[in-house]
Amino acid sequence: MSTLLSEDGLSPKLAHLAGLVEQYALPEFAVAHGGRVQTIAAGHYTVRGLSRHVRLGEFVAHKSASGVHLGEVVRVEPELIYVCPIEPGEPIGIHDTVIRKGAFRISPSDSWCGRTINSLCEPIDGLGPIVESLDRRSISNTAPPSMTRQRVGTGFKTGVRAIDIFSPLCLGQRLGIFAGSGVGKSTLLSMLASADAFDKVVIALVGERGREVREFIEDTLGSNMKKAIAVVATSDESPMLRKMAPLTAITIAEHFRDKGENVLFIVDSVTRFAHAIREVATASGEPPIARGYPASVFTELPRLLERAGPGPEGAGTITAIISILVDGDNHNDPIADSTRGILDGHIVLQRSLAEEGRYPPIDPLASISRLARKAWTPDQEKLVSRLKVLIHRFEETRDLRLIGGYRQGADPDLDMAVKQVPIIYDVLKQAPGDRQSVDAFADLAGALKAAAGMGNPGAPIQRR
Repeated sequence: MSTLLSEDGLSPKLAHLAGLVEQYALPEFAVAHGGRVQTIAAGHYTVRGLSRHVRLGEFVAHKSASGVHLGEVVRVEPELIYVCPIEPGEPIGIHDTVIRKGAFRISPSDSWCGRTINSLCEPIDGLGPIVESLDRRSISNTAPPSMTRQRVGTGFKTGVRAIDIFSPLCLGQRLGIFAGSGVGKSTLLSMLASADAFDKVVIALVGERGREVREFIEDTLGSNMKKAIAVVATSDESPMLRKMAPLTAITIAEHFRDKGENVLFIVDSVTRFAHAIREVATASGEPPIARGYPASVFTELPRLLERAGPGPEGAGTITAIISILVDGDNHNDPIADSTRGILDGHIVLQRSLAEEGRYPPIDPLASISRLARKAWTPDQEKLVSRLKVLIHRFEETRDLRLIGGYRQGADPDLDMAVKQVPIIYDVLKQAPGDRQSVDAFADLAGALKAAAGMGNPGAPIQRR
């Protein structure tokens, strides 16, 4: 027996055997329940004979002449179940056999770092198969109980000056980036993915253009890909795969969080995740309730986002940065409005700022971090409050100044804003290839002092 035991109690062979027993001895594998395909529609098919044995959200395996294909149960009736196929273009025939599989489980591993996989955890980077661990997890896990979670309280530097000054973040925070199409969400996400505060980075690219995937991974992430795992579901893939991508990614992040690591979880974008849920729900007959979105969309969003955040005592954290594509630049559309209420802050990107050439086009007045006070010092908080007053004064008098209605000396606050806000805007400009900011406040102070030394009449910003 001594040869079978190690310091941990089990030899590697016995530990592997125990994992196999756990994997295949679960209740859902004890009896293979089966049924037959009854009807076939564009987005789903129905199965007779499984209604008593499956639950909503479980997976089934469809056996056809071309092989075995997975599908998710999206509706259960007394005699029929509705199944959405995972893979697009799956050949389905009447009376094909369908077998219950239970919850979809994955086995994340440290060896996955640097790899690109699809929603089913199959490698798509051409680097060979991935190695699975014994930690099997359902992608439909729930968030930790609220009273067992750690409190958020440790700030970190993102390296992006506009965020570190006006909307600083903490480990375990959930932040949304709200913008229309083509404004710069993905570029900002790539800058945030380079932050040094994290042990692992897990990225879900949902509904992305296929040609942009390699560009994002190879050019944008670059050397940071060594500690990153990318889960990709492109726009041409089935809605089920696009729906599963963030769920697979957050499950991988939970694996590392439970090991005590700080994880950055990025989703680009949660709006396409919602679109995928809408397609699946519409195919199953669920009626829309808000601008074409069914109720299940507003159920799935908090279930996904609440899984991010601080873990239980002794575990690590999952810091979530989520991009939200606002339809038609309407920041109050149903998805943006619902997501804003779940997250711990939001960064607003304005198209008008991008058109002026200010990148990242972050609106410092509309952006907010609900945990900023945990990251600021008292002096920094007072300074930022003063900065916002000056920026607001500068912007609200823009038209007045353009028509020549501004007279220097009539309003001291406006005089200071006119002199110093353009300098502040220059400091906030930052391209993806620029050096990361180590101390954004020091950068700002240095720029103001340099301007004053060159004869700029603006004095350093006074704190009130």
